[in-house]
Amino acid sequence: MSPHAQRRQVLLPLIAALLVGLASGAQAQEAGQPGAVPASLPGAEPFPADLRLELAARLEALGDDYRPRSQHLRENGSPHYSNRLLLESSPYLLQHAHNPVNWYPWGDEAFAAAARLGRPVLVSIGYSTCHWCHVMEEESFDSPELARYLNQHFIAIKVDRESRPDVDSVYMAAVHAMGQRGGWPLNVWLTPQRQPFYGGTYFPPKDTGQRPSFLRVLQTISEQYAADPKSVAQQAEEVARKIRRGLESRPPLSTRLPDARTIEQALELYSARSDRGWGGVGQRTKFPSSLPLRLLLRHHGRTGDEDSLAMAVLTLDRMAAGGIHDQLGGGFHRYATDRRWLIPHFEKMLYDNALLARTYVEAWQHTGQESYAGVARGILEYVRREMTSPDGAFYSATDADSLTPSGEREEGWFFTWTPGEMVQVLGKDRARMLGAWYGVSEQGDLEGRSVLRVWRPTDAVAQELGVAPEQLAASIAGARPALLAARAQRPAPLRDDKILAAWNGLMISAFANAGFAFDDASFIRSAEQAASFLLESMRHEGRLQRIYLDGRASGPAFLSDYAFVIAGLLDLYEAAFDPRWLREALALQQQLDAHYRDPIGGYFETADDAERLIAREKPKRDGALPSGNSVAASNLLRLYELTTKPTYLEAAGRLFSSLQETLESDPGALSELLLAVEYHLSKVKEIVIVGPARGGDMAAMLAPLRVRFLPNKTLSVLREGEAKAADTAILPLTGGKRAIGGRVTAYVCVDRVCAYPTSSPEELAKQLADEPPAQP
Repeated sequence: MSPHAQRRQVLLPLIAALLVGLASGAQAQEAGQPGAVPASLPGAEPFPADLRLELAARLEALGDDYRPRSQHLRENGSPHYSNRLLLESSPYLLQHAHNPVNWYPWGDEAFAAAARLGRPVLVSIGYSTCHWCHVMEEESFDSPELARYLNQHFIAIKVDRESRPDVDSVYMAAVHAMGQRGGWPLNVWLTPQRQPFYGGTYFPPKDTGQRPSFLRVLQTISEQYAADPKSVAQQAEEVARKIRRGLESRPPLSTRLPDARTIEQALELYSARSDRGWGGVGQRTKFPSSLPLRLLLRHHGRTGDEDSLAMAVLTLDRMAAGGIHDQLGGGFHRYATDRRWLIPHFEKMLYDNALLARTYVEAWQHTGQESYAGVARGILEYVRREMTSPDGAFYSATDADSLTPSGEREEGWFFTWTPGEMVQVLGKDRARMLGAWYGVSEQGDLEGRSVLRVWRPTDAVAQELGVAPEQLAASIAGARPALLAARAQRPAPLRDDKILAAWNGLMISAFANAGFAFDDASFIRSAEQAASFLLESMRHEGRLQRIYLDGRASGPAFLSDYAFVIAGLLDLYEAAFDPRWLREALALQQQLDAHYRDPIGGYFETADDAERLIAREKPKRDGALPSGNSVAASNLLRLYELTTKPTYLEAAGRLFSSLQETLESDPGALSELLLAVEYHLSKVKEIVIVGPARGGDMAAMLAPLRVRFLPNKTLSVLREGEAKAADTAILPLTGGKRAIGGRVTAYVCVDRVCAYPTSSPEELAKQLADEPPAQP
């Protein structure tokens, strides 16, 4: 049953109850009194009767506590305007449900209306926690005057890029093909045949020196389309051809595979671009993903290159100390707007925090620096506290904006402080100490409010305050819970409660890796609960669904959903030692191969039976999120090492070959794929630990593995008995290995050749540190 049909089934009883009152409600509206739903929006055609009934029923179902997000409310608090987006479940689309714009969701209905009316289509793409999306909504999309013009001359479609990354990617490519920079909100104008001919990002409500007003853009496009639709269609066809060339290009398979030189070339680029004072890349806006920290750690581990380690450590330290890091609540904001990582864009994304948690765990393993472990734990505690559903899955994001005491939305207000607010919570003396530690001042950083940072050592701050360092440290530890509790009383930023398969896969990896490294069973339980939810509630007939929201799963899954969830299950298998997770990873890989594989190598973003857009993308670049092909490459190599099936290794080779042209021309574009290259180039340690059916000191044997940075390994831990015999069927490397003398025994192998088995944790640590002596 389609989502539209499901909605109608749920709403039919309410619609029947409303039929009697509809006519009187319309009469009340005509008399200027509050009613349920207007007959039409400014400048738009009247709503069909059944649509109007659905909208009225939906408003009725939302109840008296519903607070519409709109500047246009009646005296009783009901919205003056409602549109089709009210019937959607996406939090982003619902934010626009009471605009006077006659919004459609993405689908055939909108394009059929455009063809019938002979109008161009505006596709506006964003996401629920996007600050500039909110700004443009309030300035333009919530304006009745602007909406009137838009409704009269265009068909308007809203798209949640997190629900439809394929649509976002295609039309972002269109904007790039037009020679413009991308970003969100992304506004693209199409023909009724879905081909783009103009686009941009944020447009202001009035002309500025650099940007035309949104109304001026609409007027110009409408006039040109009306004057010469044939030329516009030809221009759109040319843009569509460029998009297809860019997203669907399939160069011949290279006879070369990426090698160590490919990694060196990429790191030379990053070394030249890196900020040697404050870490990261560039001198202004900085994203945590702009420098491939995990690749730098691996490169240092393989080659001993000190510059790689120095770049990674500097960036990790500067980010952890800056305002991009939530010093009270844990977790990281999306990016910093300045060189020093001080002033963030305050939204928090699940995927950023998943990737950073894993990075800080690996940095702790590689350097032994305890502060990195603290940062990683802080991220995961934040996710458990604020971003975890009752079922154990993880929510998507929180907004940058929050309400001030005056009721205005302001970016970052929730996270920032004044000296007076600190005194109110802590008292004068402790506030003085915490203010000095966190850099809180009367001047502040944002309109008199300070972003917390920890730039100075404890000894220096203690000396300035005239107190012992131990006293300052105790004050910090004691005050942080009080400050966090006081902050929790403020109106919190909006949380996007949709559950995305891909992002949950990343966070499963983060919890699993941290749980293993820190020997924290609670972290592993969090990963297991999320994995169980995805597999039980977000699969239909064996295939993943992308979204879970309002009690149901929906939406076709994409390459990234499969790749990230498979990676999460493999990490969970190596942390929890339950072969269920490996079996599930193999089952999902089978679905990925069946529906997404490009025969010449790699994978398409969409399934073979998905909606066909003007291009079927094959991802070739990493960004803030790794590309699905980059993660799939690592998955294939790991599956080969675990199962010894050559088909996985062959598929990885074809994937590398299909992307070799990009690696050679721009190696920095695929930094996440280079993690797979590192894995492929290394001598992967195949580690098997076998315990007796009962007893044995398993914890002691695992201890050396927890603290050591071993990214290029496989790990299987099992006990003798029937379960081990069953596991051997999918894990041939475990065959013939036993607990010698009834003691927990470790086997460290490379290329299927093993060192002498050992029951000594100390000897195991030596074998992990060195190339094991060959012994068949």
